[in-house]
Amino acid sequence: MDPSQIEPPHRFTGAGRLRTYLIAGLLALAPTAITLWVLFFLLNWTDNLLGRYLRFQVLGDHRIPGLGLVATFVLLLIVGWLVTVIGRWLGGRPMLRMWDHLLSRIPGVGILYGSTKSFGEAFFQSRETTFKQVVLVPWPSPGLYRIGFIAARASAGVRQHLGDDIEVVFVPHTPNPASGFVQYVPRAQLIYLDWAVEVALKVIVSGGVLQPGDVVPSVTRAAASARSTTSAPVPSEEHPGGSG
Repeated sequence: MDPSQIEPPHRFTGAGRLRTYLIAGLLALAPTAITLWVLFFLLNWTDNLLGRYLRFQVLGDHRIPGLGLVATFVLLLIVGWLVTVIGRWLGGRPMLRMWDHLLSRIPGVGILYGSTKSFGEAFFQSRETTFKQVVLVPWPSPGLYRIGFIAARASAGVRQHLGDDIEVVFVPHTPNPASGFVQYVPRAQLIYLDWAVEVALKVIVSGGVLQPGDVVPSVTRAAASARSTTSAPVPSEEHPGGSG
């Protein structure tokens, strides 16, 4: 064998090792940093809703950090308590229904109010009554599938036209599962998964990088790659004078 044809062994240099550690650290800290940044932004925005009006001359008209957040929390508690008490006192919720009807009749505002209210009711009610099952929906062509959630039973009018074996499936977008499509799909075309709803949402938000059973796969693979490369045996060189 010609010595010039022998490929030099791949050695994991110091720069390559530092690069692997840097990528592994970035993949480990980036989700936490982004989550903390979004949480800080939301808390600061909520604090600024009422905090901008809660200024005192004793403090030089400066805003007290956190006071607006506490005020917003107290306001939500008071409004929720009043709605509950008034609803029970009136034997139902006619006042809320009248308020919903009034806002729904305003052009432009009705669409925004109705969409926001429906979204909030869907995502803040108990888990058992929101999404019941994780499924795979054939889309956009046979052989390709998207993750979906069975949302509800089809109405009688839909079943009259499409048959009784119809499921209402919400197919979310990646990486924002709050938006998506509502599809009426025959049960025979669905693949039912034994995933929890939280697991399916993680798969969607991560763009498919996280799969059920994975624990930060990118970091694990980077560390495994570093270990395998550093521990890989160096191939012995063949000499042309050996036995042929």
